[in-house]
Amino acid sequence: MTVSKIASFMTYSELNKNQVIRLQGSWIVRNLAVLKDSLDSFPFHKLKDLPGCLVIDARKIDDIDMGGSVALSDLIQQVKELGLSVKIEMSDYVKEHLTLSEKFVGNLPEKSIQSPLYLRKLESIGQQTIEIKNLNLHILSFLGEFFTRLVQVFIVPKNFRFRSFFKHLDVVGLKAIPIVTLISLLIGIVLAYQGITQLSRFGAQIYTVNLLGLGILREVGVLLTSIVIAGRSGSAFTAEIGMMVMNEEVNALKVMGLSPFYLLILPRVLALTVALPLLAFWSDIIALIGGAIMMNWLMDTSFVQYKNQLLGAITPTAFWVGMVKAPFFGFIISFVGCFEGMKVKATSESVGIHTTKSVVESIFLIIVLDAFFSILFAYLGI
Repeated sequence: MTVSKIASFMTYSELNKNQVIRLQGSWIVRNLAVLKDSLDSFPFHKLKDLPGCLVIDARKIDDIDMGGSVALSDLIQQVKELGLSVKIEMSDYVKEHLTLSEKFVGNLPEKSIQSPLYLRKLESIGQQTIEIKNLNLHILSFLGEFFTRLVQVFIVPKNFRFRSFFKHLDVVGLKAIPIVTLISLLIGIVLAYQGITQLSRFGAQIYTVNLLGLGILREVGVLLTSIVIAGRSGSAFTAEIGMMVMNEEVNALKVMGLSPFYLLILPRVLALTVALPLLAFWSDIIALIGGAIMMNWLMDTSFVQYKNQLLGAITPTAFWVGMVKAPFFGFIISFVGCFEGMKVKATSESVGIHTTKSVVESIFLIIVLDAFFSILFAYLGI
C-alpha cells in the first residue's frame, strides 16, 4: 500500500488496486485558499493511467460550510470529467451540506448560448399570452364564484354579514366625505376659473355655469370621486385581505368551513357599490358650490343668478347619466381590490405589489368604462 500526504486536508493512497483520496479536517471558508492550492497541485490527470476505481472518502471531514462544500463539489466534478470510475463515501452531515451547495450554486455553463433575437421575442410574446389567458381565467372564476355567492345570499339571507356590510359602508362612505368634499370643492373652483378665463374672450362668461353643470354632472363628479375612492378604499381592501392571506387567516376560515366570499368579499363589494353613487351625488353638489363661489368672486354673479342659469342649462338626463355610472365604478373598484388581495403571496413585498396593481388597474378600468359609456350615450343620443 502506498500512502502520500497531499496536505493537511487530503491524503492519497493505493489500496487493493484502487486509488483512495481521503478528505479530513475542516473544510471551511477560512481554509479555502489552502484547499484550492491542494486541489490545483494534485496531478489528477495521472490517475487515468492507474488501474482500479477511484474512491473519495469524505467521512473524516470534521467541519464543513458552504465554501468547503463548493470545493468538494469541484473536486468530485474534476475527477468525473477524467472519465474515471468514482466511488464517493461521505457522512450524512457532509452530504447535507454538499446537496445544499449544489442547490444554491449549481453548475453554470462556461459560455452562455443565446437563442436568436426573434426567437426570444416570440418566446416573450408567448409567455405574455399565456399569462393573460391564465389571468382572464382566474378573473372569470373569481367573478363566477362572486355572483354564485351573491345569489345564495338572496336565497339564504342569514349567510350575509350585515354587521360587516354596515361597518364597511361607514368606512368607505361616511369617512370618505371629508376628502371628497375638499377635492370636489377645489375642482369646482378650478373649472369655473378656467371657464371664465376662456369664455371671456367671446363675452360669454355666463355660459361657464352651463359648462360646469353639464361637465360636473355627466363626467367630472363621478369620475373624480371614483379615482379618489380607488386610491383610498380600493387599496385598503387589497392591503387588508392581503395581510389576512399572508397571515394564513383566509386559509383558517376555509379550514373552519367558512367561505371568504361571505365574510370578506361580499360585504366590501356591496358596501362600495352602494356608497359610491351617494359620494358622487355629494361630489356634484360640492363642485357646483365651488363653481358658484368662483363665479361670485370673479364676476359678481349672485347665487340666485347662478342657480337660475344652472337650472336652465341642465336636465334630469344629465344628472342620471352620471349616476348610472357610479354603481359600476364602485363595483369595479371593490372587485379589483378584493381580487388583488386574494392573489397576495406569503411575503410583505407581495402586499405592496398587489396594492399598487389594484389602484392602477381600478383607475384604468374606470376610464375605459367611462369611455364606453360616453360612446354608448352618444350612440343613443342621450
